[in-house]
Amino acid sequence: MTTTLIPDQARTPALLEAPARTAGTVWHDVCALDDLEPLWGEAARVAGRQVALYRLDAATVLAADHRDPRTGACVMARGILGSRGPAVTVASPLHKEVYDLATGRCLSGDGPALPVHPVEVRDGRVHIGLPG
Repeated sequence: MTTTLIPDQARTPALLEAPARTAGTVWHDVCALDDLEPLWGEAARVAGRQVALYRLDAATVLAADHRDPRTGACVMARGILGSRGPAVTVASPLHKEVYDLATGRCLSGDGPALPVHPVEVRDGRVHIGLPG
């Protein structure tokens, strides 16, 4: 398995399909898009939950829990962004488990999934959907 650095522009449209709006989702205005540095993770507390935000390009932001599903440590915003095939991934900075940021699935074996959250960028603001 090969891990490469962040996706090229051809992969961006597929990212927009992940995670979709669902009933019971509460949307939260988190920050300005310009507050996020491209290809870098940032942590935020949203409605009492720690989340990691990853800005991929000029308009694409993905979100997941900041808590590492294996260790429980809040470190995922410091993970290493990359890709496996068409999947945009983050590797935990602790034990290097790799997670698909679209689905949350652990790609390093049978580890627990990383909860991921829908994100919308509206009028230059980043909105994250969390379970209500």
